[in-house]
Amino acid sequence: MIKTVDRYIIGTILRGVGLVGAIVLVLGGLFLFMEQQDDIGIGRYTTADALLFVCLNLPQQVWELLPITALIGALLALGNLARGSELTVLRTAGFSPWRLARAVMSSGVLLMLFGFTMTELVAPPAVQLARQAKAFAKFPNVDLGGSHESWARDGNVILTVERQTGKAQFGGMMLFELGPDNALRSIGRAVTARADGTGRWSLEPFAESRFDGERVEAIRAPNRVITSKIGAEFLGIAASEPSQLSTVTLWRVISHLQDNGLDAREARYVMWSRIARIVAAFFSVLLAFPFVFGSLRSASTGSWIGTGLVLGLAFFMLQNLLESSVRVFGYSPLLFAWIPPVLMAVVALTLIARLR
Repeated sequence: MIKTVDRYIIGTILRGVGLVGAIVLVLGGLFLFMEQQDDIGIGRYTTADALLFVCLNLPQQVWELLPITALIGALLALGNLARGSELTVLRTAGFSPWRLARAVMSSGVLLMLFGFTMTELVAPPAVQLARQAKAFAKFPNVDLGGSHESWARDGNVILTVERQTGKAQFGGMMLFELGPDNALRSIGRAVTARADGTGRWSLEPFAESRFDGERVEAIRAPNRVITSKIGAEFLGIAASEPSQLSTVTLWRVISHLQDNGLDAREARYVMWSRIARIVAAFFSVLLAFPFVFGSLRSASTGSWIGTGLVLGLAFFMLQNLLESSVRVFGYSPLLFAWIPPVLMAVVALTLIARLR
């Protein structure tokens, strides 16, 4: 009987989370498709390409919204069990709150595994494929040289970047200057490149080799500013932002930044907040459990959804606030990334301990 009860509770919660997740994805996909309207018609980018772009980005939205989806879905599922007196019957049959919470936690573990699969195996390649397809459609002169590289030509200069490390910041930029006869005139490399939105790029530190016949001149400078028609948005279509990389690749980005004495706080926060977000899905489900035994036991479906939205929005607002604090004040990314899930865990366990 115990295994039957566990399977029933787990199945009910997963179905509730799946239903809420489907609704959230439809809304998220709709908003993302609306954002693509300005790009449709540029180059060969069509409505069909925009739909493909949206579909390939859905796995990314799945794990990003997993905590709030899990919370609302669990509230709905457990709320329906409470309203149907099924939880009351189980309590009467001798199931303690902690025993029922164990079944709820089992569903949380399954959601964590699902989130990990989306984060590491599905979302990164899907997003990369979406960005590459969009780049090929919008900008036919873009040549992608690898899974995380972007190539583009501006006049007699060819640019390539290894990866995107921020909204307007790239790592490992190289410049190849060609002569009138397409002969190579110079090769330049910068560890990091930042765009200011006006066509100006700041390259730091910069090293260049210029070819003049049989002579090679080496030039080094802490900073070089260049002007190009190619902006950060252009290269960003084909290069990956930290939030769209797998954890293994993100760790390599962090190592790259640290080895070159660059600020890796944002990338580190992205990595730790991703892990913490997956763990938060577990505690989101657990947090829903004490509510259905408390003041929301006989509440309506709208009340459960409202409660889930309020708690979910509070989670995201706190996460965004902490991310800004890490960027501005230089606080520990590891510590601040784990504050939201730890708070959820403390609240959930405290409320369950008070149940009778």
